[in-house]
Amino acid sequence: MPTPEGTSSSSKTLAAYVLPFSAFIIGLALVPVFTRENSSSLLLTNPKFWIYPLQTLICGVLLVVFWKHYDFGAPRGWRLALGTGFIVLGIWLAPQLIFGAPARTNGFDPTALKDQTALYTLTIFSRFARLVIIAPVVEEIFWRGFLMRYLIREDFTRVRIGTFQWRAFLLVALSFTLVHHTADWPAAFLCGLAYNFIAVRTGSLGACILAHSLTNLGLGIYIMATSQWGFW
Repeated sequence: MPTPEGTSSSSKTLAAYVLPFSAFIIGLALVPVFTRENSSSLLLTNPKFWIYPLQTLICGVLLVVFWKHYDFGAPRGWRLALGTGFIVLGIWLAPQLIFGAPARTNGFDPTALKDQTALYTLTIFSRFARLVIIAPVVEEIFWRGFLMRYLIREDFTRVRIGTFQWRAFLLVALSFTLVHHTADWPAAFLCGLAYNFIAVRTGSLGACILAHSLTNLGLGIYIMATSQWGFW
């Protein structure tokens, strides 16, 4: 487990856990800022086409730079992570598959580039890299790796991954919910509880990342199969 060695090291460790997530959130916040609905340019009517790849690149670089500062906990819990990942995927899709909620077709639609084969392929690759690799790693490092421990003790690196405290457990699940689309709040809250449970049960941040990645991979496949771009 990383141990701060003075103010400088402590600051770097805090930055390692917080900066990639901050960059991710800033990327989301920039989308409406650059959106121009009446523009003739796709890059302005839907700036996600360039903001999301840039967001992915910046977050990826930050993760590489700070990688040595992360504590991923014990390497265990893979079966629990796989099972939970599938269950959470089912919860996320239940409104459409079970309860007949309207299809979510408005969103990041890569078929706008279908006539440009190379760019279309690159866009799909970038989108899945963001969905399956960057988002799960960035989010789990922040929510379960940082905030869930920080709410227990300010010097969070001295708190074991998955240490249970009701206040921290519920606040992280609630905060995780609020950064998602309103339509996804019920599923996101249950998702946050499930990933928190994995952390508590296994003491492994890696298991949380695996579950999150599996859920997102299944969601990405569902999106491509049904054209429900609103799930991106």
